[in-house]
Amino acid sequence: MRIGRWVLAVIFGIVFWSRIEAFKFHRTQQTERISGSAGDVLEDDPVGRLKVFVYELPRKYNKKILQKDPRCLTHMFAAEIFMHRFLLSSAVRTFNPEEADWFYTPVYTTCDLTANGLPLPFKSPRMMRSAIQLISSNWPYWNRTEGADHFFIVPHDFGACFHYQEEKAIERGILPLLQRATLVQTFGQRNHVCLNDGSIIIPPYAPPQKMQAHLIPPTTPRSIFVYFRGLFYDVGNDPEGGYYARGARASVWENFKDNPLFDISTEHPTTYYEDMQRAIFCLCPLGWAPWSPRLVEAVVFGCIPVIIADDIVLPFADAIPWEDIGVFVAEKDVPKLDTILTSIPIYEILRKQRLLANPSMKQAMLFPQPAQPRDAFHQILNGLARKLPHDKSVYLKPGEKILNWTAGPVSDLKPW
Repeated sequence: MRIGRWVLAVIFGIVFWSRIEAFKFHRTQQTERISGSAGDVLEDDPVGRLKVFVYELPRKYNKKILQKDPRCLTHMFAAEIFMHRFLLSSAVRTFNPEEADWFYTPVYTTCDLTANGLPLPFKSPRMMRSAIQLISSNWPYWNRTEGADHFFIVPHDFGACFHYQEEKAIERGILPLLQRATLVQTFGQRNHVCLNDGSIIIPPYAPPQKMQAHLIPPTTPRSIFVYFRGLFYDVGNDPEGGYYARGARASVWENFKDNPLFDISTEHPTTYYEDMQRAIFCLCPLGWAPWSPRLVEAVVFGCIPVIIADDIVLPFADAIPWEDIGVFVAEKDVPKLDTILTSIPIYEILRKQRLLANPSMKQAMLFPQPAQPRDAFHQILNGLARKLPHDKSVYLKPGEKILNWTAGPVSDLKPW
């Protein structure tokens, strides 16, 4: 058995180094423009195509929460904060609600953190209900459509289901008062109760300045074939090991921990960002939710994302050609991951690298401060603009009600 493993390691080593050397030899800094309508969508300018009215809410819904815990500015859910800041000075903002196409309610629902920096979602439904009650009482615009021309940023693990465990998120469902609104969220999975038709899927927040500070020369050889740093098991929340990541991460570890092609570990080195820039493939498996910041990091650092999350809906999928830049591996096929990746021709790897080198691709995944053309802020606005004009059917008749204000768990109905 040991001899067999040794022979296998030698074979993989030969394949690995031959592919790496070929990749070093052919490596180029040329970029490739995204072909077809996707490239045009990615480079759209939303200014002049929509107007957004930003509700002025009491500070307790946003700024006061952030003041209490500034860590919210750096965690992966921070898009809700930076989108608010962006809109306040954006050219699409209007101070006249009568001319607005969209209405935005700035509520920081993920900024209630544990000592370890993880968001607690338990107050979020009451906080969101309170904000909606406020705008529906003080302005007439919510009541015209019951939120159909409103959008909300909900970057929780499972969006507006407001829970970090999937089975409980499914049990809760999307907050009833948000059923008609457009939800801008990081969570995306086909045929899932926590994803409404018409939602806009966005990347999680990854700090642009921090990543910029770790850039290495683009000519640095990519000498790592497969790279991953992160949990394989979540013993604290899933002691039996089959629920977390639906077992996909555990399968990666069990099958490839001794494989010379795979540089995988639970350790998170200080050279993490640099290592991604030295890797050809970066694993982006699901965790508790299908998405993670690794997807952003892989694209920004030109490392081909290997997406292991069945039925995932990816950020800005109408503008970013994920099938062209990434590799999709079904969760059941994780044991064959080595064969799948070593079978990809060099020319296909190089083409994916050229597409990833396109600055527009990287820009679309980031929330920079200040905002820049074609960044994630503008991709969100593009998504909202493409949903215009609103169909006349979204406007309710006088006295007409569709939403049930008393629906949902009893705990959600308590005052916030």
